[in-house]
Amino acid sequence: MSDFDTPPSGMWPVLYAYFDAMNRLDGDATRKQIDATIAAGAPAIVTLGLATEVNRLSDEEKRTMIDDCAAHIEKRVPLAVTITGDSVEQQVALASYALERGASWLILQPPSKRGEPEAFYYDFFASVLERTGANAGIQNAPEYLSVGLSAESIAALAAERPNFRLLKGEGPAVTIRATIEKLRALDQTLAVFNGRGGQELVDNLRAGCDGLIVAPDAFDRQVAIHDAFAEGREHDAEALYADTLPEIVFVMQSLETLTCYGKRIAAWRMGFDVQHDRGARPTRFGIECARRFAQRLGPTSRVLRR
Repeated sequence: MSDFDTPPSGMWPVLYAYFDAMNRLDGDATRKQIDATIAAGAPAIVTLGLATEVNRLSDEEKRTMIDDCAAHIEKRVPLAVTITGDSVEQQVALASYALERGASWLILQPPSKRGEPEAFYYDFFASVLERTGANAGIQNAPEYLSVGLSAESIAALAAERPNFRLLKGEGPAVTIRATIEKLRALDQTLAVFNGRGGQELVDNLRAGCDGLIVAPDAFDRQVAIHDAFAEGREHDAEALYADTLPEIVFVMQSLETLTCYGKRIAAWRMGFDVQHDRGARPTRFGIECARRFAQRLGPTSRVLRR
């Protein structure tokens, strides 16, 4: 079990996967993201999420990413690893590897099999939770993954498996609020995080989210927004959000946009460049837009933190 038994509130960065000119994982870029986001106030770090292009990574590369993250974080903050796989055995194997390397939290994605009844995905999650026994959450993202559990099923799963303690949602603030209300009515108090790149950030916090899990491109700004809201400075939070929103809208048009242009904005702000793309290639106009957003946001820093 992890030393970090309570999921910390706040903004959690989910790292991008960068590739070198030879199409290999760029460990130096991973380390730069870790240092920059911890300096900006990250209370935990996530890897192998959708922004990490996990579906484009081999099993060996997934393990390499876990190794690089665990070694460089060195327990400064909890490491959460998103667990993928189309069988319980595959997910348990990857989860076990992550836990052996020092991961504090697992975030389980549903298998890619579609069209099954909700009970299929419920049983799948329950089996992985039982066999790992580790602190874990599930990624309930029907808009992005095409499958999800109802609030009633989420509450039942939490009651059945006490190590299920975190919900990673991907939906509008209104939907997340309804889920939180249903969970409370069913006497379940899971930690709830949203994603969607930080869209509706302030309203997600008003809805009761403990924080959001977002990519690093505007991470320092989003930490400042969260901190302002937590300190009761809602006007400041709203002003910072309004200033950051155009960049969020730009990168969140699709996952391809995020992993093509969002990762470039993050890299430029952290002082390096993208060397290779496994997904969509940028266009000249796209590069112009991304450059403008990176310059407007400025270098990733702690300047906005108080």
